[in-house]
Amino acid sequence: MSRTPLDTVEHAAETPDVALPWAELGLKKDEYERVVEILGRRPTGAELAMYSVMWSEHCSYKSSKVHLRQFGEKAPHSDALLVGIGENAGVVDVGQGYAVTFKVESHNHPSYVEPYQGAATGVGGIVRDIIAMGARPVAVVDPLRFGAADHPDTKRVLPGVVAGIGGYGNCLGLPNIGGEVVFDACYQGNPLVNAGAIGVMRHEDIHLAKASGAGNKVILYGARTGGDGIGGASILASETFDDAKPSKRPAVQVGDPFQEKLLIECTLEAFAEKLVVGIQDLGAAGLSCATSELASNGSGGMRVVLDDVPLRDSTLSPEEILMSESQERMCAVVEPEKVDRFLAICEKWDVIATVIGEVTDGDRLEIFWYGGKIVDVDPRTVAHDGPVYERPYARPDWQDALQADTAATLARPADGAELRAQVLQLVGSPNQASKSWITSQYDHFVQGNTVLAQPEDSGMIRIDEESGLGVAIATDGNGRFAKLDPYTGAQLALAEAYRNVATTGAKPLAVSDCLNFGSPEDPAVMWQFAEAVRGLADGCLQLGTPVTGGNVSLYNQTGEVAIHPTPVVAVLGVIDDVARRTPVAFQEDGQLLYLLGDTREEFDGSAWSQVVHEHLGGLPPKVDLERERLLGEILISASRDGMVDAAHDLSDGGLIQAVVESALLGGKGARLIVPDGLDAFTLLFSESAGRALVAVPRSEELRFTDMCGARGLPATRVGVVDGTSVELQGEFELPLDELRAAHEGTIPALLA
Repeated sequence: MSRTPLDTVEHAAETPDVALPWAELGLKKDEYERVVEILGRRPTGAELAMYSVMWSEHCSYKSSKVHLRQFGEKAPHSDALLVGIGENAGVVDVGQGYAVTFKVESHNHPSYVEPYQGAATGVGGIVRDIIAMGARPVAVVDPLRFGAADHPDTKRVLPGVVAGIGGYGNCLGLPNIGGEVVFDACYQGNPLVNAGAIGVMRHEDIHLAKASGAGNKVILYGARTGGDGIGGASILASETFDDAKPSKRPAVQVGDPFQEKLLIECTLEAFAEKLVVGIQDLGAAGLSCATSELASNGSGGMRVVLDDVPLRDSTLSPEEILMSESQERMCAVVEPEKVDRFLAICEKWDVIATVIGEVTDGDRLEIFWYGGKIVDVDPRTVAHDGPVYERPYARPDWQDALQADTAATLARPADGAELRAQVLQLVGSPNQASKSWITSQYDHFVQGNTVLAQPEDSGMIRIDEESGLGVAIATDGNGRFAKLDPYTGAQLALAEAYRNVATTGAKPLAVSDCLNFGSPEDPAVMWQFAEAVRGLADGCLQLGTPVTGGNVSLYNQTGEVAIHPTPVVAVLGVIDDVARRTPVAFQEDGQLLYLLGDTREEFDGSAWSQVVHEHLGGLPPKVDLERERLLGEILISASRDGMVDAAHDLSDGGLIQAVVESALLGGKGARLIVPDGLDAFTLLFSESAGRALVAVPRSEELRFTDMCGARGLPATRVGVVDGTSVELQGEFELPLDELRAAHEGTIPALLA
């Protein structure tokens, strides 16, 4: 892209008629005209590069901003919230002087093009967001969505993504403690690779992304800048995959986890010595983003000398340097008298560090290249005042027909033999089968603080050895439910993640989200997005769990066909003592199985309707968030007071899926009975929300049922932990060995 002579600000003012490739860089005509209006002249090539990446959908949220405001407007009051939306990641107070930061982001498009590097750099990017807040990263999670499990391309994409997440996370020494894997044909050409991370710090260690104090130095440190990912995430994530346009698939960034490990230690040591005024990681949009965001969040301007940036490729033009998304880089603002010490720490950790500029007392971001001024902008216009679209949205014309096509007409099992066959079919289906072939490639226990990891309901990490204080995280999302009704679907994702955290004994505190949708230029997709955001904001308000931050990923579609709307919700919770956690596995024979909550005939969008009938239609299960809150309080109390030895939320696959998972994990069978008022089929396969299965020691039965009765939570005895099979009285018996073969054989057979 470099032109001769150098396209300086002066040159741009003298040559207004030079044609620039704004369309190739993803800008619309009116957006380019707006840039000209802001500057009062045509932009230089370097300025055009900055505006194009910073005004992309991925960086500017231009289509989603108007809806995302609800997370602030409807935010519940929370004493725990220390840093909310707008920073690199949200921060919550978890007690004892500790703060926890967490966030979920997407790296969907790069992971389809180059599965290993796309997924690996997704982990690297989210971890740098956590470091930039001042925290030490302690764990990662990875909610994943792939195309049909038996499709040949899934065998290309999935192993690469899993190896990338495992390879990068394991090298960083970060345990992978949660996430999920879902297969659906709608994700065939557009897998969803969402990555989340958790970090821990003391309250006084929180850092923010801002450049203030004229004369303070701007230091770029970490890896050298190369040509990888130029316009990568920011442009890739703003366009739909279309076979006719290979030009929209530039190089995916390449990650080096060992460089990142050094970056983590180097940054934390600089924080500990109080050397840093402001900090920003370099992710999507690279230096364009870091310089413009630091400057616009600060009190002054910034002057940067671009030819001081350490390069891996000496042929890069200034525009390419500004757009490069080379990984493992950060930008710090440091007072002049502390620069030498900062550089010494970088040298100790073998991290390249270079002063590339300084904070000025003006209000402009000025960038120079070998003496020529190539950027002179108001940084707010780049970083914050990008276009905001009120995209048209409309309920799709097919929605009514989809909702009218309910599961009520589907054939149900006629007898015990058919029930037995369908249970085996369900627990062995790709979405309900064991994912251990995937999760065994991740290190769950490195660092020695992991208390719970997959396949538990939530991942749990101890953050204080003496007191046992810990945090739990669960991520959930059901694109099938959201397709049927995006408002309810988003609330069901929130409810399930909330329930999963409470099931393990932790109190839910806050939410992060990753909103994966199709093209915002399609009014039907925009309606799905608007409804999902409204549902999530209303739900968080009712449950008292504020949204602390997150990510929007649009243009997830192949040609004209969008993915199911897939809002993924992460809920973070706190537990006073991790020794009191509740696992999923049945612990000992003779314990009583209680089903908490109400079971109704709710099969629309269910795993049963998908696995047995390949059906999707109707309305998702009803949501009752007050019931979810009550169920959560009961599960937390029961865990704290030792009333239950095992607990499992009920979601995909209903009661039978939960029983089979708990039985197989514990190596203990269960004898089930159909309670009055229910039939065997509904008991086993209904996916009513607000339910959990608990195993209660006989000595605690009275105390537990009295507590449920006093609080008004239905608790129905449905069986007992016993034997070496799962048996439904009078209907069927399934030996654990047969269940294990069905449950654990599917994924290896498809992928190994």
